[in-house]
Amino acid sequence: MASIAIANIQPGLGKTPSGERVLVAFICENCARPGLVPTSGIRRRPTTPDFAWPFPVSEIVVPCAGRLQPEHFLKAFEDGADAIGVVCCEEGNCHHLEGSRRCQRRLGHINGLLDQIGLGANRLMIFHLPGSAAQDMALGVSPASPVAPDPAIHSKIAAVRDAFIARAATIPANPMRKGALPDPSC
Repeated sequence: MASIAIANIQPGLGKTPSGERVLVAFICENCARPGLVPTSGIRRRPTTPDFAWPFPVSEIVVPCAGRLQPEHFLKAFEDGADAIGVVCCEEGNCHHLEGSRRCQRRLGHINGLLDQIGLGANRLMIFHLPGSAAQDMALGVSPASPVAPDPAIHSKIAAVRDAFIARAATIPANPMRKGALPDPSC
């Protein structure tokens, strides 16, 4: 199993007016960032968009959303996440070519599992932001001619944030959160 560390998700991490909320966002490191000249030996620190969340959201940066496995999402729900959002590249501009499609298929499968166990598929959401593969390729061919950033990127990031918050507000608390289930020893 691929190892993606999920920070200790604790109840009350993100508080909304409706009560305690625990929200997790898996974010592809290649979406909504400016193009970079590709290098062969230097690994750059990933940068993610600033979503300006109105309350704390556990952001987990991944190399590609297509690398996420079902167990990553199920573990986050087991640890008490009320909702999970996955932010990945738009199709056709993914560094790993099929990453966004692979993620979409996996989320469809996991949504079926969530419905079967009674949590509901609406707890797992996918959002798309512009990828940077085309810009990185253009800079790799001619680093002297920078690619203009998407002028609407800030509004796209805000739209993702607002959609995630709006959907998460309609979701009840995760019944698997520690202390929410009845004690089996009684």
